[in-house]
Amino acid sequence: MKPTKKTASEKPLIILTAGGTGGHVFPAESLAEELLRRGYRLALVTDSRGKDNYQGKLSEIPNYSVCSGALVGKSKLFKIKSLIKTCWGVVQAAYILFTRKPACVIGFGGYASFPCSMAAILLGIDLIIHEQNSVMSRTNRFLSKYAALIAQSFRNAKYTPPHIKTILTGMPIRTAIADLNKQTYPEIKDGHYNLLVIGGSQGAKIFGEVIPEAIRKLPQELQKKLTVTQQCRKADIEDVEPRYQDCACRVNISSFFKNMPELYTTSHLIISRAGASSVFEIAAAGLPSVLIPLPTAADDHQTANARYITGAKGGIAIPQKEFTPEKLASVLTDLFQNPQKLRQMSDNIRWAAITDASQRFADAVEKEIIAKR
Repeated sequence: MKPTKKTASEKPLIILTAGGTGGHVFPAESLAEELLRRGYRLALVTDSRGKDNYQGKLSEIPNYSVCSGALVGKSKLFKIKSLIKTCWGVVQAAYILFTRKPACVIGFGGYASFPCSMAAILLGIDLIIHEQNSVMSRTNRFLSKYAALIAQSFRNAKYTPPHIKTILTGMPIRTAIADLNKQTYPEIKDGHYNLLVIGGSQGAKIFGEVIPEAIRKLPQELQKKLTVTQQCRKADIEDVEPRYQDCACRVNISSFFKNMPELYTTSHLIISRAGASSVFEIAAAGLPSVLIPLPTAADDHQTANARYITGAKGGIAIPQKEFTPEKLASVLTDLFQNPQKLRQMSDNIRWAAITDASQRFADAVEKEIIAKR
């Protein structure tokens, strides 16, 4: 691979590096869209798993795959193998950076982002980190000591090292979702409600167990006026569908919904985990929420993320150990019988939403690049 030459009229190259789950994919995709709009050249470095999950603008720019491995949990042998893979990934990434000569590297977290981030540090290339959660990840805690800048979704993320330059950007979200902030809460026609349930990629099985049972405990008249749209893993659909058989509500269950902006717009309430992407999308859409933080999330960061919603009085958080059919039925009954409460929650969180995170982040990146010229 020959070193890339840049003409005088071209803006510099920026390399993005991220893992392959939604929490890393969505902000990387959103920032890429904004940076491309501003004329920057981009490339993506991830691992083989992550590479398969990137679509949209990120699939249109040069993609590089390097070795990586998780260094937490599992057996000693697994950790040793992961360490060897990661070290080799650093070498691979260093070669990419040396030949492409980027102005900076932007890391979005996930163990797949570590090799390229570490290579940037070793080569003296500016590293900018995005911390998506309200509790800084272990990977970012280590890398942040050498970073030029940390962009944070949440103000004062826990474990942020002192004396490190930080900026509050919010969580970059898809433009189609950010634009929903301009809309109003959907009309409640004759007491009919649309309930949206999003389980995400982790730990959604309990939703399929608790929510149908909670719906059955609602007053019959309320059930008849309720439409439930539930996302769950494909492997769980056959188990979840029969649980709704005795319910009087209408149900739509799928492992994936392509029309998420439309679902956000037409739903009156959402039940969701509290991952950073989910929290910021829910806020942008002005959607009242019942959040069930994933208890196994690293450093319990989803509980902290949920405070962004509950602190603005835009939703309710229920710890998973308290997430029972009885508890949920009580919460749903109260909300559906008090539509003004739902409208107020919508107004509260819509006002608190950060919808220009991609622009804020891109501004900060440009400022860093210009300062180093």
